[in-house]
Amino acid sequence: MINTRFEMDRAEQIFQSLGFFLTERGYHSLGSINHLMIFGSDYLELIGLPPGKENLRPQIAEAPLGLHGMVFKTTDVDENHEILRALDFAADPPKTFTRPVKLPEGEFPAKFRTVDVKTGVFPGGRVYFCEHGTPHLLWRPEWQKQTNGVTGIREIVVVSQAFEEEAENLAKILQSEVSGDSSGFCVALVGAKISLMPPLSYEERYRHLASPLAGRTSVFAALVLQTDGLKAIRQVLANRTNRIPVIDETDRVVIHEPIFNCLMEFIE
Repeated sequence: MINTRFEMDRAEQIFQSLGFFLTERGYHSLGSINHLMIFGSDYLELIGLPPGKENLRPQIAEAPLGLHGMVFKTTDVDENHEILRALDFAADPPKTFTRPVKLPEGEFPAKFRTVDVKTGVFPGGRVYFCEHGTPHLLWRPEWQKQTNGVTGIREIVVVSQAFEEEAENLAKILQSEVSGDSSGFCVALVGAKISLMPPLSYEERYRHLASPLAGRTSVFAALVLQTDGLKAIRQVLANRTNRIPVIDETDRVVIHEPIFNCLMEFIE
């Protein structure tokens, strides 16, 4: 999840210029707004607020711009809430909300239930579980074709001074496995992983494109995106009038979008 605060119009233009197909703007019953970039079995979300809604959702209004949320699919948020309670990681009880979705055959309410991990367990950003009550309103083939060739999220990179502790906590809430060493730990997902590493490992991996920690102890620092070939993203970048910092290597293209401080690594 990418936090745009009150700059959704700008974020929409930027991510479209990077070759992503964005769904129409959504208006949540909670007051927030969003756009989705939907892939094969996961998606990237732009989240923000309309002007004048500062106090409606402080977790958006007061959070840093850029990558600031990890959301995990679930079929039962009540079960996730019980797991979090047992770990003393639970925030509020599950909540329900909706947003209208426009389709050729009419407008329908997409339904969601979510439960959050309490603030402070993962200082880098918000972590929560989401149960889709109406998945057919989101997972539509016409919305899954990306000009830049992206087919899915394969890795989320978290940089932390306490990367080992965060990896262990993440594995607990996901009921997953953790592996690694002093250079970094990985928590396994289905078809993907979350990498947690110290600042030095992060800087070695991304060199001059590494996002500054800016005094923070933990940051959701990069997304690794699977593509069906790097030719498409290279073409998208070549067609842009506004150049952005890039690492272009045989097996990856890395870009740092500076306005929303988003580091994205495209791989084959």
